[in-house]
Amino acid sequence: MTDMTFKPYEAVIGLEVHVELKTRTKIFCDCITEFGGEPNTHVCPVCLGLPGVLPVLNKDVVDYAIKAGLALNCRIAELSKFDRKNYYYPDLPKNFQTSQYDLPICTGGYLDIEGDGIKRRVGITRIHMEEDAGKLSHGGETISTSDYSLVDYNRSGVPLLEIVSAPDLRSPQEARTYLEKLKGILEYIEVSDCKMQEGSLRCDANISVRLQGSNFFGTRTEIKNLNSFRALERALEFEVKRQIRVLEGGGTVVQETRTWDEEEGSTLPLRSKEEAHDYRYFPEPDLVPLVIDREWVEEIKKSLPELPDARKERLIREYGLPVYDASVITGSKALADYFDDCVKFYPEGKTVSNWLMGDLLRLLNAENQDIKDCALRPEMLAEMLHLIDRGTISGKIAKTVFEVMFQTGKKPMEIIKEKGLVQISDRGEIEALVDRVLAENPQSVEDYRSGKEKAIGFLVGQVMKLSQGKANPGMVNDMLKDKLK
Repeated sequence: MTDMTFKPYEAVIGLEVHVELKTRTKIFCDCITEFGGEPNTHVCPVCLGLPGVLPVLNKDVVDYAIKAGLALNCRIAELSKFDRKNYYYPDLPKNFQTSQYDLPICTGGYLDIEGDGIKRRVGITRIHMEEDAGKLSHGGETISTSDYSLVDYNRSGVPLLEIVSAPDLRSPQEARTYLEKLKGILEYIEVSDCKMQEGSLRCDANISVRLQGSNFFGTRTEIKNLNSFRALERALEFEVKRQIRVLEGGGTVVQETRTWDEEEGSTLPLRSKEEAHDYRYFPEPDLVPLVIDREWVEEIKKSLPELPDARKERLIREYGLPVYDASVITGSKALADYFDDCVKFYPEGKTVSNWLMGDLLRLLNAENQDIKDCALRPEMLAEMLHLIDRGTISGKIAKTVFEVMFQTGKKPMEIIKEKGLVQISDRGEIEALVDRVLAENPQSVEDYRSGKEKAIGFLVGQVMKLSQGKANPGMVNDMLKDKLK
């Protein structure tokens, strides 16, 4: 995972990941959190920050924060409080954000990542609750080139968790791996839908460079609002190289906040980087401190599902899956659920894994479709695999059946009957096809008998072609060998 192209420098990266919680209502009011409403329609005096209103904390937000903290090996604070983070920006209606500062709800966790044979434990410094700001729509292609911006406050007050990692990541690739695994865990515990395209999961990256072996941190910059794995990796790649160029040229890296320009493939200055004292934090006077007893924490701990690492080990242990297969399948809760549903009906895990990782993921990617919306249900795949085992269809025919199932949602037997795809397993019928192919290809017959064993592959192919792919390939192969003796 460590990118060696930066020698003699190494990157030092920490991520601040903002996770939109999938509660029905906002953190301090009863406005709905539904995505995509008409601008400024999911708002009220509380989330607009009008005078004379008081916030009321949504208990579901606290439950989700505790659940995330436990899944990420954090300590859950017995006493936590909210603070006002003061700054001015057009998408912030109150001119402060209700967040947490010195007493966050979760601290001291970690997340283990692995890639290219390298294992790394990434510290989770803190997880805190806060409200989201509104959304700016810029009049130009980027914030830097726009003449005006429009503000939609529907998102204002939507509950967020900010998950802050320690500066333990050492390459853009590690940062991507960390974010992918974090997303998977959040999906497993069902606290967020993690739809990056809708802004439910986005991150800011803090990045500096230093000479390899050094214990000192360089001057860091922050890249704001990265909303895809690709954007995160590309932005960090560019910024590491930019900082190295500055240092190699005798310059000094400036501490600042930068934005990522996708089209230009570069980071651009946005504003000077603020420190904590710039925000003038002070306790939120309208919210009492939050006291969390052990019974509350234990109750939520009992509700935690099987997490990705544990699930991966189970698939390896119970179904003999290779580590790579198990990692890919458990990387997505929806895909892992699909696998578990399949093996209830067809317990050959490796066979199921091959179809999921090959044909299913290929078709989902081609159609840009989520597996949850897939018409091909697990029991249909299992039925098709049983038909292969019984010799009703061949593996080649199954490829066709699979694609039609994916596109239409029809059951495999229905497709087989409609298209006349039943495999030919009648010995007499296959023998007639084999005899014809042998008669029409005397040179291949002679080649095989003179020791060129690859010639039989051609002959098998001719029989399959003659049968329009319906002949049982195992029977064809055995019969050809018998006759060629």
